[in-house]
Amino acid sequence: MRIVLALATSSGGVGSHVRSLCSGLGERGHRVAVVGPAATGERFGFTGAGVRFAPLEVGDRPRPLGDAAALLRLRALLAGADVVHAHGVRAGALAALARPAAPLVATLHNAPPAGGGALLFGALERVLARRADLVLGVSGDLVERARARGARRVGRALVPAPAMAASGRDPAEVRAGLGVEPGRPLLVTVARLAEQKGLPVLLDAARSWARRTPPPLVAVAGEGPLRERTAARIAAEGLPVRLLGRRSDVADLLSAADVFVLASVWEGQPLVVQEALRAGVPVVATDVGGVAELTGDAAALVPRGDAAALAGAVSRILDDGALAARMRARSRAAGAALPLPGEDCDQVIGYYAELVNGRALR
Repeated sequence: MRIVLALATSSGGVGSHVRSLCSGLGERGHRVAVVGPAATGERFGFTGAGVRFAPLEVGDRPRPLGDAAALLRLRALLAGADVVHAHGVRAGALAALARPAAPLVATLHNAPPAGGGALLFGALERVLARRADLVLGVSGDLVERARARGARRVGRALVPAPAMAASGRDPAEVRAGLGVEPGRPLLVTVARLAEQKGLPVLLDAARSWARRTPPPLVAVAGEGPLRERTAARIAAEGLPVRLLGRRSDVADLLSAADVFVLASVWEGQPLVVQEALRAGVPVVATDVGGVAELTGDAAALVPRGDAAALAGAVSRILDDGALAARMRARSRAAGAALPLPGEDCDQVIGYYAELVNGRALR
């Protein structure tokens, strides 16, 4: 099949998922065109057998003149496709307005933004839901949103985490490299330093952990626009938190962690939680989006925005060795049951074939 994958500006999960799909589709003999902003293409490197990248500036916010030009270019890029698969509401609505001759599939990756942007987001959702042949959501709440906005057919998208290289370093060496002396707990967070990740709540919890003896070190791997603000608060309050920046050794960090912590405001199928489960680390996370669907009873889930609950759940694991051992076993079992890389590609190929064959029979 000739498949077009479209996305808007991305620096995280959406781009990673599209990269996984385009690679798998190309390996299976399909011809794939990835359409999206040049900077996103450079970041994720959408390459492989049968794969080409076509730049199209689709920002994360509407730009009337720019969007009109993008729409005209997109119509030309979609010509001749057998299937169009858009990722995210912005790219999906633009693809819907382009009215491709091919079936349109859309995957929703994120919850609506807070504030005034929610109205426009909702309008774009409705355009997308009513014109797409199939709308997939990365979490149950997004599937229900699509259905409520008039989607004719909905489903749950698979977003498996890529296989991580096995950790080759001794956990004690990793901990020593972070300045964690023997007997001191290590808490690890892997997150973009952005509003969605609930960093103020994590720091509120860290203030509570600072009163423990010895205080756990909270190691945060990731970069983002809130780095300076977060670093300033850590310094001002003397919090036991280290910002590690972008890391290539996440597997090593997870293997060395006593607890993996995620304080996000919303998540779909977070790749870092999948990686933590596969690593057999106790997981404490906020009960938002698709997190509970992903972890089942393997994680300790707490309400969004509740720093006391987050701090308490972590402290209980640190104080109870038997509980920590049970949670490690649950993580390993849940990690073994997660979708594997490539299953996302198999899923969408099944949908594509069904839609294309359905059009051919009409």
